[in-house]
Amino acid sequence: MICEKCKLNKATVHVTKIQSSQKTELHLCEECARKTQDMSFENPFTINNFLTGLLDSVQSSPIKVDYIKTTTCSKCGMSYGRFKKLGRLGCSDCYNTFNERLMPLIKNVHGSQLHTGKVPKKSGSVIRLRREILSLKKELNKVIEREEFEKAAELRDEIRLLEKDLETSKQGSE
Repeated sequence: MICEKCKLNKATVHVTKIQSSQKTELHLCEECARKTQDMSFENPFTINNFLTGLLDSVQSSPIKVDYIKTTTCSKCGMSYGRFKKLGRLGCSDCYNTFNERLMPLIKNVHGSQLHTGKVPKKSGSVIRLRREILSLKKELNKVIEREEFEKAAELRDEIRLLEKDLETSKQGSE
């Protein structure tokens, strides 16, 4: 396809504009596209702007101006307002300082407030077994508190099997 403006070069920029339910398409070469005033190739979108925009969207109440002005990290001096502009924290203590505002965002993005990490598929069988055993033990304690002893016996047996698997896996990797 040839540029619709200069009719010389190959059209590499294809713009579709929809305005008042009317669709117009424009096919331009890169040079003509740069010269066109109503097109901007500067992208104001950054991941930092996106993430800081999410901060406000997940808050249960609007962020108070006094929180933005007065809340600062005692270790690095980062203010909440500066954090919102930069889109990144200044140090590890900032997580505690801005905890009240960060936790809803982290939970919304990751689905949880706890970091569980990833386990390598090939060498992570022992780690996965340990996590599963730990999870089942927590569930077992809850079931015992509710006095669901049949379910507790099933979980106990499952834990024992997994612990045997864990011992076998450990021996196999040594």
